[in-house]
Amino acid sequence: MPSPGRIAAVLDAARQGPSGVLLRGAVMAGAAVVVAWVHGVSDPGVLCPLRAVTGIPCPLCGGTTVFVEMGSGRPVRALLANPVVLVGAVLFALAPLGWGNRWWALPPKARGWVLGTVLVGSELWQLARFGLMRV
Repeated sequence: MPSPGRIAAVLDAARQGPSGVLLRGAVMAGAAVVVAWVHGVSDPGVLCPLRAVTGIPCPLCGGTTVFVEMGSGRPVRALLANPVVLVGAVLFALAPLGWGNRWWALPPKARGWVLGTVLVGSELWQLARFGLMRV
């Protein structure tokens, strides 16, 4: 079992520069491959509680599908499942390059508007994807 000091060093490395991007990307890619494998062995069905109960997808519906498709080597299908989750994952991986600082430098009200707009757009995408809205 790794020591707490070693874990702290790895977490610190994940916050800084190109090595942080590589570390985050490697962990996310590994997780995507594992999720794709588990999904291939045993499909758990609908994971979104809102969609399972109401049939209406939430703005983040398709998030697991994004990782299943990426882990299976199908990036176009991942993008079509939920572009917001895929772009969010890429931005998370690239954050150690300093782009995350730009986000936190925005006023809270501006961040709220951006997030709200993105979530509304994502919900509209999901409603169209599941055929609940005509486009």
